[in-house]
Amino acid sequence: MLAIRIHQVGGPEALKADDLLLPDPGPDEVRIRHRAIGVNYIDTYHRSGLYPVKLPSGIGMEAAGLVKAVGANVKGLKSGDAVGYCSGPLGAYAEAANVPAGRVVKLPEGIGFDLAASILLKGMTAEYLLRRTYAVKPGDTILFHAAAGGVGQIACQWAKALGATVIGTVGTDAKVGAAQANGCDHVIVTAREDIAARVNEITDGAGVPVVYDGVGKDTWQASLASLRPRGLFVSFGNASGPVPAFPPSLLTPKSLYVTRPTLNAYTATTAELRESADALFAVIRSGAVKVEPPKAYPLANAADAHRDLESRKTTGSLLLRPPG
Repeated sequence: MLAIRIHQVGGPEALKADDLLLPDPGPDEVRIRHRAIGVNYIDTYHRSGLYPVKLPSGIGMEAAGLVKAVGANVKGLKSGDAVGYCSGPLGAYAEAANVPAGRVVKLPEGIGFDLAASILLKGMTAEYLLRRTYAVKPGDTILFHAAAGGVGQIACQWAKALGATVIGTVGTDAKVGAAQANGCDHVIVTAREDIAARVNEITDGAGVPVVYDGVGKDTWQASLASLRPRGLFVSFGNASGPVPAFPPSLLTPKSLYVTRPTLNAYTATTAELRESADALFAVIRSGAVKVEPPKAYPLANAADAHRDLESRKTTGSLLLRPPG
């Protein structure tokens, strides 16, 4: 089968097409024939070496497709089930994969393969950020960076549905419309506006109780400056590079809190994983969160998807399409 793998870290050119033989699934695994594969920013961290992996390695964490075989110990899943996953072992950039059954979710009616592979990782990230890392309440004003991106598309609409006033940031004027469509009440264009000054203006000097920051190096200082006293800085990504080390004393003037959450920590058990997915599916099926059709690339062209994603010129989600 065709699988995209990395033999050494580097730029998008490090993604290589290999022909692999997939073994039978283990006793606690299911084999999934992929119909759609999600492309996420964390994939670029594995490829570049920011998040080290043992080489050679598969790449990709998210896909949707049909169960083709089940291991001897697997219960509740059978051949032909439509399923998705976003926290299995690396290797989703392939025609098929063997995945631990406990990391798989069944797709309900109305959630197709393309939609599932577009929303599982990003949408479950939005779920834990908004409902568990900081539980957004009606009347809250929040700041969400990269409001036109894949996570931002879901999270900003969801926050709006929870009753929040949403301040979103985008890199350029061209993305303002997308952020507004995603539910942002106010949009800050980072290329020409001072983030903290605008937040101060919007909140009448109060600041916000929480900042969700998936950008990292370029925005972390503005994130801290935008918080109210005892506010929470949620650093969940590094699109511009990692946040540098800083002394805890930087948090002292406003007694700020900082957390660096991950999806794996919030979906550590099968029950947590499936509860998160159910919450996501419910908000999608209710119409409160709408997702634009993803941009799709052939699986063999995964490097092009990475180039487009890292250019920060894309909006919404990207997919890889396996052959056949």
